[in-house]
Amino acid sequence: MFCKIIRGEIPSSLVLEDKEFLAIRDIYPQAAQHVLVMPREHLGSLDDVPVWSDGEGQRLLAFTVRVAGVLGIRESGYRVITNVGSDGGQVVDHLHLHVLGGERLGELV
Repeated sequence: MFCKIIRGEIPSSLVLEDKEFLAIRDIYPQAAQHVLVMPREHLGSLDDVPVWSDGEGQRLLAFTVRVAGVLGIRESGYRVITNVGSDGGQVVDHLHLHVLGGERLGELV
């Protein structure tokens, strides 16, 4: 599904994009601000990031910080989550980071 969004075959609410990454609003938000950040290149999950060898992982994190700035939540704080595998709650087979904020989030243990 995310590959189709990246190719423009499925509409989405774009927040930020560059040549490597895309950020869109989650259609089922779990916080006042809930955005999905994903690489344009298909990677199944965080487990596949080691195939990147040219700093793409660092650029993904830097892009995520930029998204928090665009959302206006960088100063107040935000949470970044990724789900890996079925036991980890992963539903879509494409690496994506959830950026949540815009309100006080509950503590995680």
